[in-house]
Amino acid sequence: MARTGRPREFDRDKALDAALTLFWMQGYEPTSLNQLKVCMGNISPASFYAAFGSKEALFREVVQRYLETYGQVTAPLWDETLAPRDAIEQTLRRSARMQTTRSHPTGCLIVLGASNCSPENQSVQTLLAAERARTRKGIKACVDRAVASGELSPSSATEPLPTLFTTFLHGMACEAKDGDKAKKLEAAITTLMQIWDSLAAHPKSVSFRQ
Repeated sequence: MARTGRPREFDRDKALDAALTLFWMQGYEPTSLNQLKVCMGNISPASFYAAFGSKEALFREVVQRYLETYGQVTAPLWDETLAPRDAIEQTLRRSARMQTTRSHPTGCLIVLGASNCSPENQSVQTLLAAERARTRKGIKACVDRAVASGELSPSSATEPLPTLFTTFLHGMACEAKDGDKAKKLEAAITTLMQIWDSLAAHPKSVSFRQ
């Protein structure tokens, strides 16, 4: 007599990592449920919905996983043991290397993951916009800290620095996606940090590298 077996189990962590890679490579809206189920180990619809609830719920979980792993390149922004300049430069250089590494999709999921969604997926765009806003606030906090400590001279030229660094950080996603190498981006970061140095109360001639 044929024996009825239990439904095939799957490794949830591996499935989540596979979904992260697919969303990172294609973006939220172009990624179909069928593609997800296949890349996650040919799991059944029942298993998918039982484990993750919906495509959007899965994406939210993927974003959290990304932030806890690859997204840690921005962690220096909230490390107050670092000088503000070093915190920003570490973030930029680590991000440049992470985004151009070929062992995973290039670019940044937070920037590119939902760049062109239809109105019904506005909640997904809002999710990623909130994460970008958090990074923007982290950069501004570093600039504000530098002004408060006297590292930067307060002036009308200093005010645009948060926008300048945020624009560069988020813009690297497009450059990395288009094939720019880390070396090229890091050379641009060296030039960018010279703007900070030109506004510093006590100019710094040596650029931090890590």
